[in-house]
Amino acid sequence: MDKLYKEIIVEGDLYASILDPSHAKEGLDFLTGDNAFLQVGTWNYKKGHKLEPHYHNEFSRESTITCEGIFVVKGKVKCTLYKKNKEKIDSYVIHEGQIMFQFFGVHEYEIEEDSIVVEIKNGPYFGPEKDRTRVEI
Repeated sequence: MDKLYKEIIVEGDLYASILDPSHAKEGLDFLTGDNAFLQVGTWNYKKGHKLEPHYHNEFSRESTITCEGIFVVKGKVKCTLYKKNKEKIDSYVIHEGQIMFQFFGVHEYEIEEDSIVVEIKNGPYFGPEKDRTRVEI
């Protein structure tokens, strides 16, 4: 992947982004808009750079959808994206060191090599019966 990220946009909706942090722009670079339910950014600083001590203020935030990210620490994972009507969008292979965030639609994973994956979601989590819907493709 020669770009930091690839956006998968279908009919104006951002379904997913694939990121390769090794190609991060210098400094702090947020790749999602301010209104996204999941904020995704990269840090690329030189040795000695200091981020001043800080904390984040409390605000009420409402999410109406769970967004999911995977970071492939080791191995290779294929992610296939679909519209909610089960129409296939495409398949994408996420390689070691890459990240994929799903913001919208249906997704499925196939582990193509022995893999270690870190999953990131916005919470709270309400359990599998309430939090997600299984789809027969």
